[in-house]
Amino acid sequence: MSNGKSMKDIQMEVDAYISQFKEGYFSPLAMLARLTEELGELAREVNHFYGEKPKKTDEGERTIEEELGDLLFVIICFANSLNIDLEEAHDYVINKFNTRDKNRWTRITPENME
Repeated sequence: MSNGKSMKDIQMEVDAYISQFKEGYFSPLAMLARLTEELGELAREVNHFYGEKPKKTDEGERTIEEELGDLLFVIICFANSLNIDLEEAHDYVINKFNTRDKNRWTRITPENME
């Protein structure tokens, strides 16, 4: 279910949240550490759900969706702290995929659909 927010809206919402605190955004190095921490938590959840490592009985219920949300929040904070427009960053990457990598993968065609 979409709430109609653009990435700009989301970046502004995160900025409004962070701006209410004196500490503001963390430094780029601290942000990278946070990003790594959140990625590790996502990896743990994916491993529990799809891998061979079941959760301990005393571990709380967390979800991949929650961990992806945490990771997205930190990415947005990182981008905001460096004045990076994530819509522009996304457009750059999509353009790269559509030009440099346009023939890298096998496209679905009526002949190879199954």
